Amino acid sequence: MAWVGNQTLISHFILLGLFTQSPLHFFLFSIIMVMFLVALSGNGLMILLINVDSRLHNPMYFFLSWLSLMDLMLISTIVPRMATDFLLGHGAISFTGCGLQILFFLTLLGDECFLLAFMAYDRYVAISNPLRYSVVMSRRVCWLMVTVSWLFGLVDGLIQAIFTLHFPYCGSQEVDHFFCEVPAILKLACADTSLYETMIYVCCILMLLLPFSVISASYLQILAAVLHMCSAEGRQKAFATCSSHMAVVSLFYGAAMITYMRPQAYHSSKQDKVVSAFYTMITPMLNPLIYSLRNKEVAEALRKLLGRCPCGGGQA
Repeated sequence: MAWVGNQTLISHFILLGLFTQSPLHFFLFSIIMVMFLVALSGNGLMILLINVDSRLHNPMYFFLSWLSLMDLMLISTIVPRMATDFLLGHGAISFTGCGLQILFFLTLLGDECFLLAFMAYDRYVAISNPLRYSVVMSRRVCWLMVTVSWLFGLVDGLIQAIFTLHFPYCGSQEVDHFFCEVPAILKLACADTSLYETMIYVCCILMLLLPFSVISASYLQILAAVLHMCSAEGRQKAFATCSSHMAVVSLFYGAAMITYMRPQAYHSSKQDKVVSAFYTMITPMLNPLIYSLRNKEVAEALRKLLGRCPCGGGQA
């Protein structure tokens, strides 16, 4: 503890977590752990399939492999720590640990925001301008897009982590959340955070609304192009691919906007925890399922991989 004037500054936080020690919450915790394992295996399998199957070596799957990696890292940043706190019965976390969790979480969140926008642009070019697709979406351009996604996410994560922990925190150490999320941490600050909250709002416009606008514009153009297709099979394939992407976008952006674009006065701890669980655990689990179940190429790559395995009945 440190003293500033008559106030005692706290040196660490205590995360209250998502669950209590009741039988019902033990059951819900078990479900979360199953979701965690499904997310790890699903995203890991998606990365493996994309890397080993040459038919999946194109820009769409290149971006999808990065999305799977980001989802793996995102859920691994949150769930193992939450599970440890629940099983040990305490959630003490140092300022440094909290800052690192904010940094990693917001970096990955920002990465996904921009990557999903680039994925929408990729689908727009593929459907609206297929003859120039290989030129516009060259390997160099794809790597540049991924790099830009990581850079924007890292800058956003660094700014918010540094500024959040710059405030003095005194009084209660208890954070009514299961990880160090900025809105929950700011409630404990013993200083005026209104200017910083305005800055967060501006950041969210850049990190959420700007990519979401690109996605919306891309899919409006895609819809117009699809409706003008002569081939019914082509229309069906385009809709199947794009509907999977739109499902992911809706889940991810919807939850993130609810958390980061509402004024602090409208936040309730219970609602924030549910929404945060949605895009930190449920979305990373659903993403590989959404893309694989609706995608014949991924399903075929999986069958091919299983065929190589001795236990799959094929040749070793």
